[in-house]
Amino acid sequence: MSKFEILWVDDEIDLLKPHIIFLEQKNYQVSSCNNGTDAIDLVEENNYDIVLLDENMPGLTGLETLTQIKQIKPNLPVVMITKSEEEYIMEEAIGSKIADYLIKPVNPNQILLSLKKNLDHSRLISEKTTSNYQQEFRKIAMDLSMVNNHEEWVDLYKKLVHWELELEDIKDTGMLSILESQKAEANSQFFKFIKKNYQNWLSSSEDKPTLSHTFFKDYVVPNLSKDQGVLWVVIDNLRYDQYRVLEPLINNFYKKEKEHSYFSILPTATQYARNAIFSGLMPSEMEKLYPKYWKNDTDEGGKNLFEAEFLSEQIKRLSLNIQHEYHKIVSLRAGKELSDSYNSTKQNDLTVIVYNFVDMLSHAKTEMEVIKELAGDDKAYRSLTVSWFKNSPLFEIIQKAHQLGQKLIITTDHGTINCKNPSKVIGDKNISANLRYKTGRSLSYEEKEVFEVKNPKDVFLPSISINSPFIFAKEDLFFAYPNNYNHFVKYYKNTYQHGGISLEEMIIPCGIYDPK
Repeated sequence: MSKFEILWVDDEIDLLKPHIIFLEQKNYQVSSCNNGTDAIDLVEENNYDIVLLDENMPGLTGLETLTQIKQIKPNLPVVMITKSEEEYIMEEAIGSKIADYLIKPVNPNQILLSLKKNLDHSRLISEKTTSNYQQEFRKIAMDLSMVNNHEEWVDLYKKLVHWELELEDIKDTGMLSILESQKAEANSQFFKFIKKNYQNWLSSSEDKPTLSHTFFKDYVVPNLSKDQGVLWVVIDNLRYDQYRVLEPLINNFYKKEKEHSYFSILPTATQYARNAIFSGLMPSEMEKLYPKYWKNDTDEGGKNLFEAEFLSEQIKRLSLNIQHEYHKIVSLRAGKELSDSYNSTKQNDLTVIVYNFVDMLSHAKTEMEVIKELAGDDKAYRSLTVSWFKNSPLFEIIQKAHQLGQKLIITTDHGTINCKNPSKVIGDKNISANLRYKTGRSLSYEEKEVFEVKNPKDVFLPSISINSPFIFAKEDLFFAYPNNYNHFVKYYKNTYQHGGISLEEMIIPCGIYDPK
């Protein structure tokens, strides 16, 4: 490995000779000069890895030298070293994007620590992360063999996502492959768990998680107050890993009071899960009580056109005396219009926003080559989500909610999974279109690859017709028809789908925040 090259700039550089010898013994190559003008010339002529810069020098000051260095090489890390502890100098230096700030007198180990932090940072983190995951791997494997309730599944899934985010930037891609295998095994076990317990959750009042249809009552209602408005944001199709990478942006304005996880109902699809959130009812109950608002898979027209009405009805049933508004954002223009007028919501006890971008992104990955390139895997998909969010009207709205002192609740209706393997299915022409679940007559399929519900009423789902079971795909499978099979598989392989049974689709994040 080649030596890191350091430029040390100090008007008393001769007094620092022992420090320089120490660094050279640690395999650093150190060049030096005693004024800012020479430092600028040297930075232009050489390719240093880092600059150690004294703040208090005759002629050009350290801050003035820093400004010119950053103009020449914006990405060159500069460590400011100064005798002064005056706050304004620290602020000026930090504002100029210094890599570190050290107060004289500095000892050699302080300098060494700063260099390692800035130059060897990635390697050290990579090695430590790899070591930590190797130790954790055995514990996760043991947990996986023993997990037997919904709380333990939430904890295990969060642990897997934590390591996925930790490992995504390290050089040893083999570790990420091992984690992917562990996630696949977890999803295999999770499918068995859901198959065994899901129907009991719907019929029993004990040992069950919050589900889509109880979310509002369990998590939104307790946070309603006449003293503080609430902004409740539902970002369609947002997975837990995506929520995790958005959170640092939210934390600039809000402090997390509580994080919950709840489970999406089946199918993990917008038509079912989001309508259940807003109505507080299961799909068969919606069909029975509000036939004018409910549409089945094979009915024509939009399936989520009455969320506002469902929410109003739920608020009435719960006898809540609140002023509320509901907004669904499906375009950039609609988002900007709401952002511009958001201050008008300050009188509301509850403002609800459904934001549809992430769902559109997952569909675009199927249909558009450029999105397939930009969101080729989960890491890229997360990155694209962050890029959208930080530049979106939704982020502007959240900042305005902060200014109004509103509490913030962020959640979603279901997640999504990157589908990699096909599962053959056959049915008549009225079979539903979703790739992760099917309902309709004359269904033929691989029984071991699905959770079959022969009588939809058992899980509070409507029946399209007599003898129309529901089947839900497990793990990362997607349903494919035998006709034109190879073309279909090639088209949908490595696309993000939802509707079936996986940790990513069913375990849903919910963050509750107070304004800072």
